[in-house]
Amino acid sequence: MANAKCESFMKTLKCEEVHRQEYRGIDEARASIEHFLMKVYNQKRLHSALNYVPPAEFEVSLPPPVSQTRVAS
Repeated sequence: MANAKCESFMKTLKCEEVHRQEYRGIDEARASIEHFLMKVYNQKRLHSALNYVPPAEFEVSLPPPVSQTRVAS
């Protein structure tokens, strides 16, 4: 199952970023792929596993972690 998730991610990365660009070198490729991952994939792109909500929006909707909630004494 983990391999299927990895393959799905790599297909998305290639189709939505790598195959749409012409990089002039490895540094440009790294910077462009990093931007795609941090600003598009992790922030804006709709994810089926999150009911087609972008990850940033999904995280805002989550309750705070248990370690950050106060316990009444």
